Amino acid sequence: MSTVGFIGLGQMGAPMALNILQKGHKVKVYDISKEAVTRLAAKGAEETSSPAEAALNSDFVITMLPNGQLVSDVVFGDDGILKTLSNNALYIDMSTINPFESDAIRQKVEKAGREMMECPVGRTSADAITGTLLLLAGGKPYQIEKAHDILMCMGNEMIDAGGPGMGIRLKIVNNFMSIALNGLSAEAAVLCESMGLSLDVAIKMMSGTPAIKSHFLTTWQSKVLKGDISPAFMIDLAHKDLGIALDIANKLHVPMSMGAACRELYSEASAFGFGRKDWTSILEHLRKMHQGYGLNK
Repeated sequence: MSTVGFIGLGQMGAPMALNILQKGHKVKVYDISKEAVTRLAAKGAEETSSPAEAALNSDFVITMLPNGQLVSDVVFGDDGILKTLSNNALYIDMSTINPFESDAIRQKVEKAGREMMECPVGRTSADAITGTLLLLAGGKPYQIEKAHDILMCMGNEMIDAGGPGMGIRLKIVNNFMSIALNGLSAEAAVLCESMGLSLDVAIKMMSGTPAIKSHFLTTWQSKVLKGDISPAFMIDLAHKDLGIALDIANKLHVPMSMGAACRELYSEASAFGFGRKDWTSILEHLRKMHQGYGLNK
């Protein structure tokens, strides 16, 4: 069994550390909250007074912290883990932070001759409790292999994100889409209710369409991701239908800021020549926007 230093005992971190402990590993815990440390110690974890003490003689050190500055402080501070982290230990950051901050921390750790990978998690605090988190491993293959058993104490599914830094990038993209869709879904739900539609009926219908199944898994698979943007449903028709929905929303005083922003995107794509192309070509339009339509080359 391994010795794990675990730093950050919040809503996610505390149950994650407990799951490692309950799988038979020795867990040394640290948090700025003495109460959080005491609660874990009462269940068999070893209390420590600093990140450096948590890292001392540990095979793995895990951080689960709210932001990049705290991660940096815990790693490089006067009592940081780098003071005592052994050459054979693996540091795993499981926090959700800016990928560029994560890259900088990893590069500095590696420059000091130590090993680091990141493994942010998907799902919720309920899954942290049950040990069913989705693990997004960003590391070198041998690091992921080394960390596998410890990480699987906290989750039931692991995705190799494709190398150092890719785990946190995957997490940010997933959260971006989930959070934005939450807002757009709320707009659609209020529009349904305002028009007198049953939300249950609307959900039943949308469950069979890209509205809920997602374009990643439906329309894009057969069209734009295969390089085919011949029209099955044109951008201009999508723009027209968005306009109808927004006109109704305006008459019913339903706030539709995300829908309005999407209409502007479709207007823009049409203006750049995609109007009679398939609606999935919105991806190609955004790719070209990112590239400056060749103007920056």
